[in-house]
Order: sequence, then C-alpha cells, then structure tokens
Amino acid sequence: MELWPAVAWLLLLIVILDLLKSCHGRDFTEQDLIFLYPSSTPFPGGFKCFTCEDEQDNFECNRWAPDVYCPREAKYCYTRHIIDVKGVSLSVTKRCAALDDCLATGCSEMDHEGKKVCTACCEGNICNLPVPRNETDSIFSTRSPHSGSTERLSHSQAQTFSITVALLIILRGV
Repeated sequence: MELWPAVAWLLLLIVILDLLKSCHGRDFTEQDLIFLYPSSTPFPGGFKCFTCEDEQDNFECNRWAPDVYCPREAKYCYTRHIIDVKGVSLSVTKRCAALDDCLATGCSEMDHEGKKVCTACCEGNICNLPVPRNETDSIFSTRSPHSGSTERLSHSQAQTFSITVALLIILRGV
C-alpha cells in the first residue's frame, strides 16, 4: 500500500481543522481590542466602555458598540445581562456608569418567566468585554480601592475574599 493517500488525507484533515478553528469564536479577543481601540484619550484618565442597549447577545453588543469616550463623571463600565434557564442570552446592556450605578452588582434569582438578571461593573478601558453569567462574574472590580469608602462588601464579594484567603493559606502550607 502506498503512503501518499494517507498523507493526503492527513493534510486535508489539518486544513479542515484549521478552518474550523478560525470560524469557531463569536466573541472579540484582546487582539481585536488593541486594533479597534487606540490608546489616546481626549482628557487625562479618559476611557471607553462597550455601550449598547438591549442587544440580543454579547457579540452583537460588542460588535456594534459606538467608539466614544465616557463622560468625565463616569468612572466605570456597567453591564446588565439577562439570561434564561438554559443560560442563553436574552438581552445585553452595557454603558458608562458612575459609582452609584455600580453598588448593587450580582445576580437575581430566576423570576416566574425563568429569567435571571446579572449585573457587573469594572474600572478600566473597555473592561466590560465579557458578560456576567453567575455570582462569580457579577462583581464590581476596580483597579484601586475607593478612598474614604464605607460601603460593606456584598455576600458574594465576602465569599470570594474568604475563599481566596483560604486558598493562599493552604498553598503556603504545601
């Protein structure tokens, strides 16, 4: 038996797998962001957030998000994600936000229609790329602590902090 038919099939399989890999993702990557969003700002500390209102899913939101800077009074990026029982996106809203808009992050329980609403906030240029899907994702992440802030940690934030500390203690002992 000749070797060339097997080699030809292997090469064809490699080409097909490579094509499938390039068609797989339906979300933006960090490389896309670097290309789409240059680093110059209109004022010191200026930043952008993905912005959309009630889009079908995260891809549609990020794909058509206007390329504008947030106003000076906005310091964070806000995301609201509504999902059904199966975890399928029903609605995505993203916008620039002030601190008051970000104090109540988290996920609601499923309502009578089987919908769950998860909200998250982040600080940084176009930091709201992903959508929150559960309590772990539905957080308020900042790059620096709030000065003079007296807000208490939410239950999910306290849980995350406790788990992190426990893991650090365990790993130091190993």
